[in-house]
Amino acid sequence: MPQDHRLQAQRFELKYLLDKDLALPMRDFVSAYLEPDEYGVGRPNLSYSVHSLYFDSDDLKTHCDSINGTKNRFKLRLRYYDDHPHSPVFFEVKARVDSCIIKQRCGVRRDAVPLLVAGHLPQHEHLLSKEPRHLVALQKFNLLMHQLNARPKAHNHYFREAWVSPNNNSVRVTFDRAVRIEPYFRAVPVTEMTNPVPVFPEFVILELKFTTRYPNWFKEMVRVFNLMQFSSAKYSEGVLFLGEHRFHNGDKALDEAESNLYARSADVAASGAFASAED
Repeated sequence: MPQDHRLQAQRFELKYLLDKDLALPMRDFVSAYLEPDEYGVGRPNLSYSVHSLYFDSDDLKTHCDSINGTKNRFKLRLRYYDDHPHSPVFFEVKARVDSCIIKQRCGVRRDAVPLLVAGHLPQHEHLLSKEPRHLVALQKFNLLMHQLNARPKAHNHYFREAWVSPNNNSVRVTFDRAVRIEPYFRAVPVTEMTNPVPVFPEFVILELKFTTRYPNWFKEMVRVFNLMQFSSAKYSEGVLFLGEHRFHNGDKALDEAESNLYARSADVAASGAFASAED
């Protein structure tokens, strides 16, 4: 699954909504400059599955900052790519400062997620990497989560086709398809969805990402395909579509049986994490 070697930690990001029929000729255009991301090679539409569990306050502050166009804002999410018990989960802080995107992430063992969300100090066995920047990202996530009193609000899924620079990570182009979302209030990274709704069902989301200079061929592609920049936040658009009231209070959204199930899941995961730390 996608790791840090292709992560653009600081970048500029432009988004567009495409008609589905336009995505294929645009792929041909992009392929003259970039190569397919290795995780999509051999898959349908050159795409891999992406799951995100978004955290927010009960008054949905990060969502409101997004729809209001707050100049400096951030999102908190867990990102993962499948449900394999040995696959990692990434704690991510995605911040916008002026027009620049700053993304911090820390990969952890899946069974450590309930402990870390609950505020336990991370042990070295919990983390995929010993690099200080990853621990800093996890600490930043927890600080912002506690400042907001944020907790899980939504599960988002889509298929991503990514194109990358062959020599470095300075340029990246992604096509996101079949975006779906549903309210979800547990800090458990699942892949199954109960009753999701589509977000932008008739469109593909194009993202142009670059770290320094805006490539000239980006400008030419926008001109040739007559693209218009469009705000397409997957989390916030889903919340607006379903209704903000469905995301405000996770406690009320869970009945007693679901709450007990979540508690048992967290206990089991915590026991496994502690056992691993003692080995």
